[in-house]
Amino acid sequence: MPNPFPTLTGPSRKPAAGGAPKKLVVLLHGLGADGNDLIGLAPYWANLLPDAEFLSPDAPFPCDMGPFGRQWFSVQNRTPETMLAGVRAAAPILDAFLDDALKSRGLAGNALALVGFSQGAMMSLFVGLRREAAPAAILAYSGALVAPQLLAAELRCKPPVMIVHGDADPVVPFTMMPVAVAGLKAVGIEAETLVRPGLGHGIDEEGLERGGAFLRASFARAT
Repeated sequence: MPNPFPTLTGPSRKPAAGGAPKKLVVLLHGLGADGNDLIGLAPYWANLLPDAEFLSPDAPFPCDMGPFGRQWFSVQNRTPETMLAGVRAAAPILDAFLDDALKSRGLAGNALALVGFSQGAMMSLFVGLRREAAPAAILAYSGALVAPQLLAAELRCKPPVMIVHGDADPVVPFTMMPVAVAGLKAVGIEAETLVRPGLGHGIDEEGLERGGAFLRASFARAT
């Protein structure tokens, strides 16, 4: 049966150790960027995850707030209802991409880690927590948990989650971090957290180092 959803494409990096991948790390970029924005994390984590392939797909829609870049959903209207509708529309597109990526490599669902930044972090949390097979890890940078009130009814798995956020973020407020932590805790997920003092909307060296260690430990527990 043909895939009814748009096919996502973007840059990728094969396992540093060579050979077929045993793990899959999918990097989800933020608003107005594309897959090239996060694929640069692959060389940084390659030694920690030498048997992992990294995929960084372009979001499915052109950014409606600028002349270039992509978006998972529009944020021109930021009401909770509109944001949720946007995430819901993009979720099956991402889910189909993940299913195809795992199947084509002969990998199980727990061989997957989702890493997202900003809007990509929102997608990672929304989709990852609703997958039938729990991912090995969800690592969310500078993002938010969309519609935490729906998790109790829609949660399908409880993967390890780490949330990293700068306390000077002017784009996605730092206040979104405790909201996400509380929403996850309410459904039995104790998220690991890392607050970066003075950091704006970005990922710093400490966040990369701690995030990489989290991915490595989570994959080790999943296998």
